[in-house]
Amino acid sequence: MSQYSSTSSNTLVGGGGGGATTPTPASMSSTTLRYPSTRKTIYDRNLNRSRNAELGRSSFAYLFMEMVSYAQRRVKGIQDFEKRLNEQGYPLGLKLLDLMLYRSSPAGSSGSSSSTAPAAGASNRPLRLLPLLTLLTTKLYPLLFSRPADSLEQSTTNPGEYMIIDNTPLTNQYISVPKEMSQLSVAAYIAGIIEGVCDGAGFPCKASAHNTGTDVWPNRTVFLIKFEDHVLEREKELERQGIK
Repeated sequence: MSQYSSTSSNTLVGGGGGGATTPTPASMSSTTLRYPSTRKTIYDRNLNRSRNAELGRSSFAYLFMEMVSYAQRRVKGIQDFEKRLNEQGYPLGLKLLDLMLYRSSPAGSSGSSSSTAPAAGASNRPLRLLPLLTLLTTKLYPLLFSRPADSLEQSTTNPGEYMIIDNTPLTNQYISVPKEMSQLSVAAYIAGIIEGVCDGAGFPCKASAHNTGTDVWPNRTVFLIKFEDHVLEREKELERQGIK
């Protein structure tokens, strides 16, 4: 407790110019990061160390239920609810993109230092829509759920819309949605991850989750990805140049 009390006493609060003092080096030392005896932090660990690691479903269920409960107390409607879940998944998608690109690079495969991750992933970053969508369904999904997505489809009416179909989304297995909120899809969290990956790869889009349950697959969910117009224009130009 003494660590927190000494830190808070040196916090500069609000207006008034006469009463504030500058923290001394001694008082600031209690707030600095502590390093282990090896002088290595989590950032020095090899990114391949957890390649085959898995989180228990019970742990994920507990964390996700708490996340949903936290969001539910702070929203005013279904649309706001899904937006909040989407925003919570988005930053994870940005980080997962870097991890996937690193692990698929020669440097990542050889198990070199994690500090080379950004440079290593630059060469295999997708340039076209098809490689990006393949990355989502065959790399991102196995990384998150240990299986590929069930299917990938393109809209027949809008060339800029694609649909990733998941018959059994993990997020829906632990949340009981009341009848008055039947339109709510807690898989909006996964949609946020997908949107983060696409944006991070340079393919700005909006991703949303839609319940399309059937008798066979009651939790069936469609993730609708709508790419921005300039992404489609770039796609046409790259196709004209023969770039894959």
